[in-house]
Amino acid sequence: MKTANLLATLAVALLIVSCGPSGEQMKAKEDAINTTTADMAPPVLETPPLATGTESYNTISENTFKSVSAEPLSTFAIDVDGASYSNVRRMLINGMLPPADAVRAEEFINYFTYNYPKPEQNELFSLYSEYANCPWAANHKLLQVALKGKEVDMKSAPANNLVFLVDVSGSMENENKLPLLKRAFKLLIKQLRPEDRVSIVVYAGNAGLVLDGANGDESDDILEALDRLQAGGSTAGGEGIELAYAVAKNHFIKKGNNRIILTTDGDFNVGMSSQQELEKLIEEKRNDGIYLSVFGFGDGNIKDNVMETLADKGNGNYYYIDNFMEARKVLVSQFGGTLMTIAKDVKIQIEFNPAYVKEYRLIGYENRLLNAEDFNDDKKDAGELGSGHCVTALYEIIPAGSSESKANVDNLKYAKSGDNTNKGELASIKFRYKGVARQDTTSKLLSKTISTIIIPDEQRSANFKLAASAAEFAMLLRDSKYRDRASYDQAIELAGGARERDEEGYVSGLIDLLKIAKDLQEKPIAKK
Repeated sequence: MKTANLLATLAVALLIVSCGPSGEQMKAKEDAINTTTADMAPPVLETPPLATGTESYNTISENTFKSVSAEPLSTFAIDVDGASYSNVRRMLINGMLPPADAVRAEEFINYFTYNYPKPEQNELFSLYSEYANCPWAANHKLLQVALKGKEVDMKSAPANNLVFLVDVSGSMENENKLPLLKRAFKLLIKQLRPEDRVSIVVYAGNAGLVLDGANGDESDDILEALDRLQAGGSTAGGEGIELAYAVAKNHFIKKGNNRIILTTDGDFNVGMSSQQELEKLIEEKRNDGIYLSVFGFGDGNIKDNVMETLADKGNGNYYYIDNFMEARKVLVSQFGGTLMTIAKDVKIQIEFNPAYVKEYRLIGYENRLLNAEDFNDDKKDAGELGSGHCVTALYEIIPAGSSESKANVDNLKYAKSGDNTNKGELASIKFRYKGVARQDTTSKLLSKTISTIIIPDEQRSANFKLAASAAEFAMLLRDSKYRDRASYDQAIELAGGARERDEEGYVSGLIDLLKIAKDLQEKPIAKK
């Protein structure tokens, strides 16, 4: 087969990976195969481009190794967002490598659903850990720690007061923006109950109220309001947010879920466009019991840094919707976790035992790190956990006694050396969290000790393999200086061992993306 035909076939196949092979897509694939080289321009042979455009991302300074003798405590706020993974998926499927700062390792890891034990009947969380050899670094270990939230029955859950804040500016007219948004929200509407309330606020040149407090079972009115939305104009994001909060307050449900869902490509360019102003407003309103979640759409001008920050400040989550399958995942499969927060200001602190751990490195969570004293400070904002959500963190560990050191610090003269105190305990892990009610201002504490028992490679769980594969994927895309022996083939093998519970096909999708990234990153086509 000619080179041009191969490239055409590949382009169609990549599109099919993201949404599944519909009839139209299969027909397109056949047409591409049957296209002759005479009908196509010669291919441009070059290294795959980076997906940058006018998109903006917060700078990530990758976590380094820490010496246990100098810094035995690791403290961070949880993050259950998955926007980075779905955003990077969009880039790879379009044949582009992501910029390094678009790759947040913790969001790659937490994009997936893990088979952790469910909490006991009267418990809000369950705790999980697993300790095994590190796949990409000889003589290193990998510690997986996790938290799983209780699943709330959404049929009997508190009523929802939802305000859809929809960006209808001119930049939202593309098919993968407002049109996809409207189809996505139609999935959410099917999940609503009569006691729920729905409002729609739009913003472009000006902000306006399209739907005011409709009952959840008034689906015809809600759908009609959605269908009327059209893109055009500039973006008055701040004005729209202020109106949305006013509407949410007007329909406020005591002991209910009062939430604004901001949908945008992140291009705030008129009105309250200062990120500091927006953050201040959102922080003030969350104290009134009104939370903010952010759904990102589209490509080319994504302001990922703005959207992630607004969701963090609003006690909500940030999702990036790159296709209809992702919309279904967020708004149907994980409906409860998307809308129903079960705990706020969730923090994790791990104390490593110097008798067994020389140095450690937290993979990801760079923008969620906290000072050790922040863990016990109930005024310090942290992350939120939704119904059924899992939080997973991985630590790469250099065991005690190793001659290797990556922390680049001298041994402390007066630090206690590792001994047999607390024998058999690798580390202690503590979680702090608050209830979701406005009056819940005092945190609760959970704790667990982690055993030094190392799981043999052949007994590593699917949970461990999946998390390790996602982390390795992120390190490869970032070209991490800690990637060591990491490879796409190894990440693919790890993910393959985690497909035992993959009803929705997300692990298979990970494997497909790993193969695409391998071809783009390891085998670029040389220029003539």
